[in-house]
Amino acid sequence: MATQPEAKLSKKIRAHAEERGAWVFNVHGGDNPFQEVGVMDLIMCYRGRFVGVEVKLPGEKASRAQEVVIRRVREAGGIAEVVHSVADIERILNRTTRK
Repeated sequence: MATQPEAKLSKKIRAHAEERGAWVFNVHGGDNPFQEVGVMDLIMCYRGRFVGVEVKLPGEKASRAQEVVIRRVREAGGIAEVVHSVADIERILNRTTRK
């Protein structure tokens, strides 16, 4: 389960993406035996593109399993990033266009 500060950050990032018109859903990982390890915290569709973001507090990095998922999404043509702030998701959404 996400730490409280990370959960608050995730909520702010989700709200901003939704304000921009993204369809967003949270993925609740943790010890869920039915959840694939490393799946990103927020998955969204924005302007016809798949966008997955792993929310981390400033200074934190993705785990090895999360890095593998990010790479696989990118290889499949989606957008996948680690985000540390609302400014990060703003940057991602600003450069996202329908292809």
